[in-house]
Amino acid sequence: MKTYLAKTGEIERRFLLFDAANQPLGRLAVKIVNALRGKDLPTFTPHVDTGAIVIVINAEKVLLTGNKETGKKYIRWTGYRSGQRVETAQEMRAKHADRLIREAVWGMIPHGRLGRAQYAKLKVYAGAEHPHAAQNPELVK
Repeated sequence: MKTYLAKTGEIERRFLLFDAANQPLGRLAVKIVNALRGKDLPTFTPHVDTGAIVIVINAEKVLLTGNKETGKKYIRWTGYRSGQRVETAQEMRAKHADRLIREAVWGMIPHGRLGRAQYAKLKVYAGAEHPHAAQNPELVK
């Protein structure tokens, strides 16, 4: 029995819609990463981008359990001396609600050329509105 390896030209992209309202952040991020990489398909090939285009709505309503709302820190560096910036999850949700999901997904995806291509297929919106209605995305429960 031969192993099937997907080819780039054979891939049909799906549009998947995830509703982040009242979903735990980590569990939602795992489902998103599996859909982006194509691990939920029987044709998954590790070195080919076989995943779907993922749309996430209601990112501002994602659930953080325990005391992560005030205790979880997001650290970034501007590139300048004394340029380290620290934000809590609560501050990040107030300013950029979509970054909570983006940071969680980026941490779970492979960091390389293929991972960056897969991450580019992620579209996150803070509210319930999104501009991808013409693609008829299928809602993932």
